[in-house]
Amino acid sequence: MADKRKTRWRTPAGAVLLSLLPLAVFVFAAWNARWVRPGGDDWCFLPVVRDGGLSAMVGKFYFHDNGRLVNAVLVWAYARFGDAGQQWFAPVSGVLILVLLRSFIAAVLSAARLGVPRGVPLLVASMMAALVLFGSPNTYKTFYWPAAAVSHTLPPVFACAAAIPLLRATSRRGEHLALLTVVLTGASLGLLSEETSVVAAAVLACALLISSRIFPEAHRRFLRASCAAGIVSIVIGILILYTSPGSLHRREEKHAATMLNPDSLLASLYGFREIATTVLTTWQYLGAIVAGIILGLLTSDPLGRRAAGKKHGLVAAAGLGTLLVSGYACTVITYPVFGEGVVSSTRLWNDYLLLYILLLVYAGALAGGALRSRVRRTGPVVVAGAVGAAGYALVCVALAASLAGLESNMITRAHDWDRQNRWMHRQAVAGAQVLPYRRLPLSKMTEPFRHGGRAKWPASCIANYYQVRHITQATKLP
Repeated sequence: MADKRKTRWRTPAGAVLLSLLPLAVFVFAAWNARWVRPGGDDWCFLPVVRDGGLSAMVGKFYFHDNGRLVNAVLVWAYARFGDAGQQWFAPVSGVLILVLLRSFIAAVLSAARLGVPRGVPLLVASMMAALVLFGSPNTYKTFYWPAAAVSHTLPPVFACAAAIPLLRATSRRGEHLALLTVVLTGASLGLLSEETSVVAAAVLACALLISSRIFPEAHRRFLRASCAAGIVSIVIGILILYTSPGSLHRREEKHAATMLNPDSLLASLYGFREIATTVLTTWQYLGAIVAGIILGLLTSDPLGRRAAGKKHGLVAAAGLGTLLVSGYACTVITYPVFGEGVVSSTRLWNDYLLLYILLLVYAGALAGGALRSRVRRTGPVVVAGAVGAAGYALVCVALAASLAGLESNMITRAHDWDRQNRWMHRQAVAGAQVLPYRRLPLSKMTEPFRHGGRAKWPASCIANYYQVRHITQATKLP
């Protein structure tokens, strides 16, 4: 009887069915993307792409904004489709994130020679994707707002994806391809997101430091070379960005040199402490631990075996240290620009949030593996699996409920935005050069005339969008 229960527990059907829950949440969120409308930086990007195309977008970023060349290309890729690109970005990027995370988890399990039922990588990856995209305190900026997702949500996933060829390489040709992927990804990250570059470089440096303890001897030289190549390529990308006219302009405008001042470093530390407290008390992230526990319970070669205990402890400790160091470094980098707003600008957390989720999955897998290897009877393992499945489902329900509340706000803004947009286009076509504009804020999206009308940005971009000279503040919709 015990063997039959164990066989049932290891069948892939249960894992596949369970993974449908976060996938259903994703489908619901993707369907709501039809209510996305331009806001914040979108007002500035759309006219540039409309009037000048890719070259104008690259010039804007490299010479004026921040030097992020890869960011400019990705913005052009969706902005060239206008409002439709805004709405399709979330579903397309969400599918990409899910596919890459699923491939990454499968590659890790394969490289570690851990046998699991077929549906388990999807079960873990779908929960990770759901937490990355919908577990944030501001889901709109993480998932629906392309300008933020391109800079902070996608880059960490791209960094994980670069590891897939490394983990899958079984031949000399495969190793060369993996090294090329690492180099290209590292340089691209340097030109896409300074914060994710810091996190990725920290992870690679940590892997180098403990490589003699964690890498198999047969592949140690190759993996060390890959880590070194990744660090060097990231540095090259950052140097290209740092020396750009746009980056220089941004540093001067935001007084970036102050980030190493004692006051700024201390304020960044306090800010990171608040961020860490918020993340640690967000109970939905328990879904990552639950997914890890289920993974550990279903692994044929338990992760919790004593022979590898010291190795797993070293990896966990090193991962936690890397998370703390890189998270604080990201806060230091962004503090001169956002000030105390680094605590409330939750999209900035995404650069190291995926690493946090991965560590939670790892911790859960160790716990699940330890339980399965040390409990001889099948009953407690089945009970633990059932409790884990219930927790997995509960997190999905909570994420869906949060999305439902956001949906109503998105619908309201979309209707108001469409009404105002039609009127402003008609007035512009009729020859008007100054138009009233009513603020339509959503999820802390930047709209003009904030702070009692004193903060004008992005009023000039909205005027360019409608091809008029100026906009003024309106108190009601037309």
